[in-house]
Amino acid sequence: MNSPDRTVHKRHGRRVPLLYVVLSVLLVFGVLVSAGTGQLAIPPQEVLGSILHRIGIDWLPLPSVNAGDQALWAIRFPRVAMAVLVGIGLAVSGLVMQAIFGNPLAEPGVIGISSGAAVGAGISIVFGLTVFGEWTTAVLAFLTGLAATLVVYVMSRADGRTEVVTLVLTGIAVNAIGGAAIAGLTFVGDTQSREAIVFWQLGSLKGMGWTQVMIVTPIIAIGLIAAYLSGRKLDLLALGERNARHLGVNVELLRIGMILVVSLLVGAAVAFAGIISFVGLVIPHLMRMIMGPAHLPLITASALAGALLMTLADLAARTIVPMAELPIGILTALVGGPFFFWLLRRTRKRSGGWG
Repeated sequence: MNSPDRTVHKRHGRRVPLLYVVLSVLLVFGVLVSAGTGQLAIPPQEVLGSILHRIGIDWLPLPSVNAGDQALWAIRFPRVAMAVLVGIGLAVSGLVMQAIFGNPLAEPGVIGISSGAAVGAGISIVFGLTVFGEWTTAVLAFLTGLAATLVVYVMSRADGRTEVVTLVLTGIAVNAIGGAAIAGLTFVGDTQSREAIVFWQLGSLKGMGWTQVMIVTPIIAIGLIAAYLSGRKLDLLALGERNARHLGVNVELLRIGMILVVSLLVGAAVAFAGIISFVGLVIPHLMRMIMGPAHLPLITASALAGALLMTLADLAARTIVPMAELPIGILTALVGGPFFFWLLRRTRKRSGGWG
């Protein structure tokens, strides 16, 4: 007879690949629908036909509407690709943050890292900095996001653990400082700079092109690879710092490395898409509830689910209001805000209060 533990393990083993398949299929379908939605409506099979045609496969028809193929490759596909990349970056950064802080409330937007990164991006635009060429905005967003992460890390640690109340309060303070800095940049900037700063504060994928996609892709790839390489160590860290050290993990070095990874992912996302909160809070928790605590499968599932959520959020932003476009940050906050309240209450009950 199989033991109960072995039966549970088998069920879990079947659940993980099934979830990957479901998320992948939904993501592909979401990408096709999103790319085909707009003033020029293009059916999903024609969108897929355009993609296949570019790689030399003529199985499906090309877009039948005038200039449909050009619209897909010049406007629609870069935007959808950016939605996928931003979703991956925010979801995986949230998962990594929750692992290194050992706290379910850790998320780039909630504790101020996104606003910190937006300050760096705002400085780059307002003052027209070109120190790193096309990478200047992303690099400055990474540096200021890193600074915000380090502040949160140092301030919220006490006696070898991260305190929930201190984490939330530190996030409030960092968000307040970031908001003040963004307001100051809005004051000193010209009209174009002010519009760009407002864009960051609300979050949007409007106007994305292949240049931005090419800049963000390697950054997200590096962060994702680093997260995968650290997945086993994050599992050991979840057992407690003392146990992780006994098992050979350099805890502080792991945390510092993962803080760099989080700053890299968040900086890349915020530099072009603006502040989009709660993706890194909602997605890792939903995946953890389905799959369990192992980080290697969670990274893959969170990346797929984050990409799917951002693709659908961008589609909703473009279609909910006729002839207008809602900021994505508003939609994710409407979903993530109530989820955060529920999680806060759940965490409080589990810890027996904040005292």
